[in-house]
Amino acid sequence: MEEKNKMALPENASRELREGEVYKPLIPAETNAGEVTAYSVLVGLLMTVLFSAAAAYLGLKVGQVFEAAIPIAIIAVGLSGALGKKNGLGQNVIIQSIGACSGAIVAGAIFTLPAIYILGLEISFTQMVLSSLLGGVLGILFLIPFRKYFVKEMHGKYPFPEATATTQVLVSGEGGGSSAKTLLVSGLVGGLYDFIISTFGAWSETLTTRAFHFGEVIADKAKLVFKVNTGAAVLGLGYIIGLKYAFIICCGSFLVWLVIIPLMNLIWGGSVVDFMGTGITQTIGSMAPEQIFKDYARHIGIGGIATAGIIGIIKSFGVIKSAVGIAASEFGGKKSATIESERTQKDIPMKTVVFGIILTLLAVFAFFAFGGVVNNVWQAVVGLIIVAVISFLFTTVAANAIAIVGSNPVSGMTIMTLIITALVMVAVGLDGNRGMVAAMLIGGVVCTALSVAGAFVTDLKIGYWIGTTPAKQETWKFVGTLVAAVTVAGVMLVLNETYGFTGDNALVAPQANAMAAVIQPMMNGGSAPWLLYGIGALIAILLTVFKVPALAFCLGMFIPLDLNMPMLVGGAVSWYVSTRSKNAEVNAARNDKGTLIASGFIAGGALMGVVSAVLRFADVDLMIPEDSFWYTLTEPIAIIPYAAIIVYMIFSSLRTKK
Repeated sequence: MEEKNKMALPENASRELREGEVYKPLIPAETNAGEVTAYSVLVGLLMTVLFSAAAAYLGLKVGQVFEAAIPIAIIAVGLSGALGKKNGLGQNVIIQSIGACSGAIVAGAIFTLPAIYILGLEISFTQMVLSSLLGGVLGILFLIPFRKYFVKEMHGKYPFPEATATTQVLVSGEGGGSSAKTLLVSGLVGGLYDFIISTFGAWSETLTTRAFHFGEVIADKAKLVFKVNTGAAVLGLGYIIGLKYAFIICCGSFLVWLVIIPLMNLIWGGSVVDFMGTGITQTIGSMAPEQIFKDYARHIGIGGIATAGIIGIIKSFGVIKSAVGIAASEFGGKKSATIESERTQKDIPMKTVVFGIILTLLAVFAFFAFGGVVNNVWQAVVGLIIVAVISFLFTTVAANAIAIVGSNPVSGMTIMTLIITALVMVAVGLDGNRGMVAAMLIGGVVCTALSVAGAFVTDLKIGYWIGTTPAKQETWKFVGTLVAAVTVAGVMLVLNETYGFTGDNALVAPQANAMAAVIQPMMNGGSAPWLLYGIGALIAILLTVFKVPALAFCLGMFIPLDLNMPMLVGGAVSWYVSTRSKNAEVNAARNDKGTLIASGFIAGGALMGVVSAVLRFADVDLMIPEDSFWYTLTEPIAIIPYAAIIVYMIFSSLRTKK
């Protein structure tokens, strides 16, 4: 038992390796990890069904999409303990990896496919399943050749915040001892804190300068507003990301919210600006800063992300070339130089991956040509090219984003995909209603591919740290994807029949509504905000010239300010607790303790977020009434509990002496 209590990741798990140093995972390569068993597969598939249904249900009903990976990891650890399973760590990784298919497939599906219903058009159950399934399979296959680059070669260079939190849950749950206690206590603190906010509204979830009269005036006149999300989970995310990336991300937000939005008001304040032909009648000057961000400034971030992604692809040409070279060498029979002998570095054979990609792309073509998506074979070929090129090239962008901030800008990349698809499809004679359905299904395949690729790199990093077999994770990911695709399609079909996506009491589906708003004018003679995309592209190019990480900066331009600011706060806390001592080992120990606390905040917040969303769906309203006196104090008083959890994180970390 004493040995079990000492279980923890190696000291060099999160830092860059020194010359000649090798990372040795928690489960040694020569050990049988006991990963794929009837228990781990069945529980993983059960988690996939449950969380696919729950995530789709809640995401469409209340507009809240939650990440399933951490709650599934918590359940896996709990089940393992309750059943008294020994050496369950490898099995728990497989459970989490299979179950995590749910969140990725749900995001790809509900961001796009409900838009077809919103547009008043029809889509079949089979079309929904195939869009999600083929996109998910492509995402897995396209990521596999890049696994070694992201999880091994870039070891310690990316923070992998979500993977870090999930790994801490799995390892601490298996090992017990002081680490498990720290994770449990911080999980309770963070979960209870976020639950009180989301369920009772005892204090505001967001602090803004509007809480004060002068702030309201500045927001109204100058379109200047400052916001901070007070959630514990987002604070924990910032701690793991660290000060460097958090600062770069926030600089992107500062540029948009403190410069570009006020500047737009100065230049176009008295004008009605309708870049996309969507029928906007409101002047920019009469809009709130948040509306200007949503309708205009956010598109600058999309242009920046797309351009930063293209630049990243160019810079990663060597990685792409290496992956293609491995495939070519396997076809030539030269296996010894390319296939890893260690269990913990064995992927599905590259020959199998290449054949899988070819077969999947043929299936995509058949789906488009004979599944009622397009009018003819030529248009199916064009759709296939769009899916293949964008999914492959932007796989690395999605993986990079997850590795840096734990958030996949898949909605931004999907909007760009829809615009490209609409332009190309109109050019080849497919427009109107049929064109909108085709564009949304093509966008659905791409969106799911990028969503799954981004999420899967997290699973593979978890496996790399712990010491599971990549090939086993990769193989069973396909099964989880199939189950998730069928489940999500069924849930969407039932929800459309029960509630609908338009009219009174319709499902919220905010992302799908945004996609519908983009594609409808494009397919009916409208345009895209090319000027805004161009500004974003220029910013990304300048950042690259001055050697500033463009993708992180542009993610900050796309993600709302209130979600970026707590990342900076968390990053600052991380820097503070890891620099107070003159002893490097003490600083490292304190930073590790802080990482455990941050992981607990994320895990607790994620789990309680699910509970709170379920209560909201069940119409259980426990929120403080808006006409009460306390409600008027919820925003300014939020400073007190927010400061309290920051102080808790700092002092708990600094108590570590060795």
